Amino acid sequence: MKKTAITLLLAGFTASAGAQTMYDALNFSRSNYVGTARTVAMGNAFTALGGDLGAVTINPAGSAVARYSQVTVTPGISISVNTATGTSGDGFEKSMRTGMTRFAMPNFGFSINFDTHRNSGLKNWALGFTANMTDSYQNDMVASGTNRTTSLAGAIATLANGYEVDALAATDAYDMIPVRDWRAIIGLQSHMIGLVPTLPGQPEDQAPTNEYIGVTENPELSGDQSYYDIGVGGPLDQTFARRTTGSRYDYVINFGANFSDIVFIGANLGITSLNYGHQYYIRETSQDSDFFETGFNSLRYSYSYNATGTGVYGKFGVIVLPVAGLRLGAAVQTPTAVTISESWQFSAEQTSYNSDSGSESSPLGEYRYGLVSPFRFNVGAAYTFGNIGLISLDYEMCSYGSARFREIGTNDNSAFEAVNSDIRTVLGSSHELRAGVEVKPVQALAIRAGYNFSTSPIPSDIDYENQYLWERTDSKHSNLHSVALGLGYSSKGSFFADIAARMTKYADTYVYPYEYYTYDSEWNQYVNTDIPTPEIRTRRTLWNVLLTIGFRF
Repeated sequence: MKKTAITLLLAGFTASAGAQTMYDALNFSRSNYVGTARTVAMGNAFTALGGDLGAVTINPAGSAVARYSQVTVTPGISISVNTATGTSGDGFEKSMRTGMTRFAMPNFGFSINFDTHRNSGLKNWALGFTANMTDSYQNDMVASGTNRTTSLAGAIATLANGYEVDALAATDAYDMIPVRDWRAIIGLQSHMIGLVPTLPGQPEDQAPTNEYIGVTENPELSGDQSYYDIGVGGPLDQTFARRTTGSRYDYVINFGANFSDIVFIGANLGITSLNYGHQYYIRETSQDSDFFETGFNSLRYSYSYNATGTGVYGKFGVIVLPVAGLRLGAAVQTPTAVTISESWQFSAEQTSYNSDSGSESSPLGEYRYGLVSPFRFNVGAAYTFGNIGLISLDYEMCSYGSARFREIGTNDNSAFEAVNSDIRTVLGSSHELRAGVEVKPVQALAIRAGYNFSTSPIPSDIDYENQYLWERTDSKHSNLHSVALGLGYSSKGSFFADIAARMTKYADTYVYPYEYYTYDSEWNQYVNTDIPTPEIRTRRTLWNVLLTIGFRF
C-alpha cells in the first residue's frame, strides 16, 4: 500500500460526530444515469435529442421536443458481479466471485404537452414529473484465504496503544473517545485485545496500562528480557466480506418550451433522494488453537453504516436546431444542497480456550450534516437522418473538488475544515463521454447501441478512506466504461415499448481490510507503521436490464 500522509488525529474530533471523508462527498455526489430503456440503450447521449422522459434529467429542454403528451414506467433488474483476490502474497489469496441481483424501477413519469396552435414563436410547452435513478450502490464482495503474519486483532491492538485501559473499559467510553477509535473499545471489551504481559521481575506499579496485544498474537520474550516480540501465533483462516446497497433518485418537476421548432428551452426543479447502506465483517479462525497462548479459536468483527439524504437543485437547458438534421444542446445543473442523516455501529465477538471469550457492540451512533454537491454541465450534438436513424454524442463535466460538507443549523463549519481541504486539494474533475446510435430498418422498429466513458476524479496514486477502510484506485483501470444495446417498438397508435441491456465496468480498486498503527505521543496522533497488511483487488461489473412501457396521447 502506498502511504500518502495518512494520519488519524486525536485532536479535532468529537466523540458524537461521524467520520465524513473525501470519498463520502464523492460517493453521494456522482451520477451514473439510468433512465428509460431507450436512453440507456443509446448511452444516455440525449443532451441534444430530448423527446424521452429518461432524458429530462440530462437536459430539461428535451420535454418540449415531443409534440405529444406521454407517460412511461420502466421496471428493471440489476445484477452486480464482483471478483476479489488478494495480491499481497499472504492472506485472501483465493479468487472469490460474488453476485447480487436486485429489482429496480429506474424510471417513471409523465409529461403533458400544451399546443398553442401558433405557426411561430411559442408553438408548444410541456409540464411534467419524472423520477429517474441517477446512481446505484449495489455491490457485494467476499475475499478469503490464509494468513500467517498479520491479523485483525493485532491491528486493533496497535490502534488501542496509547489509550489507558481504564478509559477503554469505562461505561462511558463511547461518549469520551472519538468514533473512529470505538474499534479499540469493542476490541478490549470483547477481549479481542488485552494488555501486554508484565515483564519478569517488573514491579506491579510499572505494569503496562496502555500497551495491547491481540488475542491471535503470542508474546516472545527478548534475550535480555527487556521487552516482548509480538507476532501472530499461527496460521489463520480469514474472510472479509463487504456489501453496499441502495440507490439515488432524482424527482424532477419539469417545464419545457418550443420556439418555432428551432429553439427549445427547459428548467427542472430537482429533488435528490439517496438511500445508502454499507456493511462489512472480518472473520478469523485458527487452524490449530494450540499455536496460540490464548487458545484462540475464532473472532468476528463487523461494522454497519446507513445514510439517507434529501437535496434540492435547479437545472436549465437548451436545444437548438440550426440546420436541418443537426441538433445542438447544453445544460447546467446548480450545486445540490443535501441534508444527510447517518447511523453506524461496531460489534465484535471472539472465543478462546485459554483466556476470556466475549462479545461487545457499540451504541448506535447518529449524526446529521449537510453536503453541497458540485455543479455539472453537459453539451451535446446529434444528427438525424430523416426517419432512418440518428447518431448522438455528449460530453459532461463535474468538478468534485468544489463539493463541501457543512454543519446543520450553524455557520461554524470548523469540524469539516480538514476534510473540506482534502476535497479541494485531492478531488479533481470527472469527464464523461456518451455516444449513441439508433437505426430504424422499418418505421415501427428501432435498433440502438450506446457507449459511456468516464474518468475518475480520484488520482490513482492516492489512498482514500471509505468507512474506516483504506482503498486505492488501480492506476491502469481507473475509469468507468459501459456498453449498451437495445430495441424499440412503436405502434401506429399510442403504445410503445423499449428494452435495453447495459454492462458497466467500474474502476478496479484495492481494499485494505485493516492496518497497523503506532501511537506518537510527541505529536498526539496515530501514524501507519511499515507492517505490511493484506491487499485485496476488487473488480466490479454491473448489468442493467430494463423494459420501458409507455403511451403517447
